[in-house]
Amino acid sequence: MGATGYFSHPDCRKHEMGPGHPECPERLGAIEDRLLISGLDMALTRREAAPASLADIELAHGRMHVASLRGLNDMLREDMAAGGPTHTALDTDTSINAYTWDAALRSAGAAIEATDAVIAGELENAFCATRPPGHHACRDKAMGFCFFNNVAIAAKYAVERHGMKRVAIVDFDVHHGNGTEDIVAGDERILMVSFFQHPFYPEGGSQSTASNLVNLPVPAYTKGMDIRELIEMMWIPRLEAHQPEMIFISAGFDAHREDDMGQLGLVEQDYAWITMRIKDIAKRHAQGRIVSCLEGGYSLSALGRSVEAHLRVLADV
Repeated sequence: MGATGYFSHPDCRKHEMGPGHPECPERLGAIEDRLLISGLDMALTRREAAPASLADIELAHGRMHVASLRGLNDMLREDMAAGGPTHTALDTDTSINAYTWDAALRSAGAAIEATDAVIAGELENAFCATRPPGHHACRDKAMGFCFFNNVAIAAKYAVERHGMKRVAIVDFDVHHGNGTEDIVAGDERILMVSFFQHPFYPEGGSQSTASNLVNLPVPAYTKGMDIRELIEMMWIPRLEAHQPEMIFISAGFDAHREDDMGQLGLVEQDYAWITMRIKDIAKRHAQGRIVSCLEGGYSLSALGRSVEAHLRVLADV
């Protein structure tokens, strides 16, 4: 039985966007608590995430985007030292503090390091319990709680640095992964499959007609069994045809019925089933290679239970 890696770093808890913000450091605490209570932490191989290099981040992002985030962060640190503001808003729901840059580097770094370890055969698969999340971060823009697109960076890294011919990205967050789409649309080496509540944030859902995208917009109050049916009909044939050498997951758990960030009706068993189907494809075509990165999930109890269900399948326990 291959090992399942669990990548995280304390820096990921220092980034926060103000009191009452749903994308909060407590999310990682809720996952850790659940792993301890369930005993699942004993089945995981823990790794501390190193920061990503800027060269690797720039596989998916423009140099100016990276430089401007770094500049904002440096300015904020100076302001804070002088008793100035502790946060700078980038849009109505996304802001940075003095630790955001470090956390974002660790979050992208976890995805890259997990990719290296899984390709090297040190781990069968891996989960990155990091924040900030990534799938709304476009090539040249931070938005929707996201700064760097961790999954898109890792997928580009696998094809550019490791020479993989075909990889897949699976996104099951309640929101459309518009940033990932912006970065990978038209790159035939990378197949992206997703479902998302529509109409919903971000406005418009998918605007792209690129042939390497399988987007499944679903209305509010869609339940897990309907999602499973759509996955069997729409995702699985395309994934089988693509024959990915590695699969990356944007693992958002905010489609859970207890999560009031969205209005979909998934439960833990649905996340376990989706993970199982992804794992089947990975076993057939990718030597089991999967790297999963945390995206959304804001009801702390539901998040902890859903990540446990996801990891139980990955770790075969």
